[in-house]
Amino acid sequence: MARANAVAIDATPGRWWLRLAFQRGLAICATALLLASFTAAAQRVEGERAAASGVYAAEIEVNSQGARERNAAFARALGQVLAKLSGNRNAGSLPGMGQELRQAGQYVEGFDYRQDEGLSPSGAPSFDTILVVRFDQEKVDSLVAAMGLPVWPRPRPKPVLWLAIDDGSGPRLVGLPKAAAARSTLERAEERGYRLGLPNGSAAEQAVVGAIWRGDTAAVARASRRYSPPMQLIGKLYRSDGGWKADWIFVDDGKVLSRWSESGANARQVMATGADGAADALMKRYAKAPETGPPGVYRVAFTGLDGADDYVRLSGYLQQLAVVRGITPLRATPEKMEFDLDLVSGLAGFERMVAGDDVLVQVSAGTGLDRPLGLPGAAPTATTPATPTAPTTAPTTPSVGEPVYRLRQ
Repeated sequence: MARANAVAIDATPGRWWLRLAFQRGLAICATALLLASFTAAAQRVEGERAAASGVYAAEIEVNSQGARERNAAFARALGQVLAKLSGNRNAGSLPGMGQELRQAGQYVEGFDYRQDEGLSPSGAPSFDTILVVRFDQEKVDSLVAAMGLPVWPRPRPKPVLWLAIDDGSGPRLVGLPKAAAARSTLERAEERGYRLGLPNGSAAEQAVVGAIWRGDTAAVARASRRYSPPMQLIGKLYRSDGGWKADWIFVDDGKVLSRWSESGANARQVMATGADGAADALMKRYAKAPETGPPGVYRVAFTGLDGADDYVRLSGYLQQLAVVRGITPLRATPEKMEFDLDLVSGLAGFERMVAGDDVLVQVSAGTGLDRPLGLPGAAPTATTPATPTAPTTAPTTPSVGEPVYRLRQ
């Protein structure tokens, strides 16, 4: 019936334009569907090889695509990103960070999965599921600043890896044509947030092996002049006590920043330690901590609490903040309530973290309280505190100069 009506309308004298419009509409819709199909297919092709790119992304191998497995992987991925930002491989283990890692999903901007094909020990095909996580740069930067985590500035240098390996047949230089031999070192450097370069491996550079073996950093630096920057990671890997040993030297502009040795049964794992040592040396020299106050106990006042529910809400919020190690309710008046807060990175870190939420708004920054309680120039120490579940009302005069925040309703 609908088709008959449409034909009748189209055939009505003077309505020829309806037929033409209908036909053109069909053509436009068909074209749009074709383009949409092409675009979707193109997106699927591009998404088949998802990969982490940049400091704010990470790849984690997972056993499944379930939510519980994914949330656990988010925590590991955020730990990797914090390590890359700071150059500190233990950044996720710093005070307060564990709490943020447990809620790492709030920092995630997007994620995707990838299947990597390989071979099992028996030679059968195997498939690994890789979760690629992209984090929100602004949120992560805010966390890093609030926690006072030193940050390794970008762009970062690309030192030249001068690595010689002796597997029993004499030492040989690992140049670009043999890059696969140093893959574990190159990949570990990327995990630490920087990249390593390799020499071209020319005949003249092969002659540098002797200098590498005897630890002649000046000779290696001369051979490395054609490369930029003037940084060299010099290493020799050789068999020792049934396993492998690597001796490393990291040089920055002719100055030796670090020397270390590592040994183990797995040659690739021993090689990777070179990238770790170089990252540690670079972080120690170039990482800069944001401006925060010293850790300790600070007195902070809060207004806008109209009852017990608001008190419970505020206490719960303070306890989940990574910068807050402990809270002690001090006194309550009709106007405000005071807490002594044990802060990881001082009042500056506290302000940075609460500024990103919609729970508190700063009313007064306070004066003369840039030092923890108990230090010269700080506010007076607390009196006997009230229990966390039952704040008391006291007629004593509140401390002067404390920062004040209002609880949003």
